[in-house]
Amino acid sequence: MDRAEINPETPMPATPAWPPKSAPRLFIDHPLALEATVTLDGSQAHYLSRVMRAGPGEVVILCDNRTGEWAAEVLEIGKRGVSLTIRQHLRPLEAVPDFWLCPALLKKPSFDLVLEKATELGVRRIQPVITRRCVADKLNPDRALTIVTEAAEQCARTALPDLAVPLKLDALLRDWPAERTLFFADENGGEPAASAFQGSTGPAALLVGPEGGFDDTERAAIRDLPQARPIGLGPRILRGETAAIAGCALWMAVAGDWQNSLARHASVP
Repeated sequence: MDRAEINPETPMPATPAWPPKSAPRLFIDHPLALEATVTLDGSQAHYLSRVMRAGPGEVVILCDNRTGEWAAEVLEIGKRGVSLTIRQHLRPLEAVPDFWLCPALLKKPSFDLVLEKATELGVRRIQPVITRRCVADKLNPDRALTIVTEAAEQCARTALPDLAVPLKLDALLRDWPAERTLFFADENGGEPAASAFQGSTGPAALLVGPEGGFDDTERAAIRDLPQARPIGLGPRILRGETAAIAGCALWMAVAGDWQNSLARHASVP
């Protein structure tokens, strides 16, 4: 185009945002620092090179669960791994609300959903619980960690939730922290969850039962705990995974960090 044909009122193309929002996100298990070189191997290298088709010069977002979120530039795609250099610190480690989810173990697909959605919703700790009516009594820790890590990558968390080993209900109650309120989703009813959460201050947790619910002995033991507050999650009977997800969402909306979400996202580069 001849210079004379250029309309001065025509806006110039916007400079693309850096790093691009579509950049892949990965958690890695060692501290990150500006200009450090990182080499990824195994499944993460395969994901970047084969699935995402990343090449030299492209951007990958890395999180270390310690210092926050960083933008890294791909240097080389090799046979044994992918080399990157850290170029910019994007966000510090986020302040996660002090809220635990204590879900009874469920069948594998249902509990996988609980792990994934609890991570997305922002819980600080997931403490699986074994009760008398649980159909499962074991949890594969490596598989569970993979699920919460991938969920954190997807939802742009900079901090992974703590993932505890399963505890029997009596052990959970015996060692319950004195300062932490335990909201107990009781299928027999309790204070409406929204009002209970609204008036809550300080550390909190939500206990949700298995497919068959808690038995009478377990329910009595929970109610005997001074920190326990029975709550109701509405007029319908909810599946274990539904109750866990709904309870976490409601707590985050009423007492958690959802009210600050617009401000937080506005500050993300």
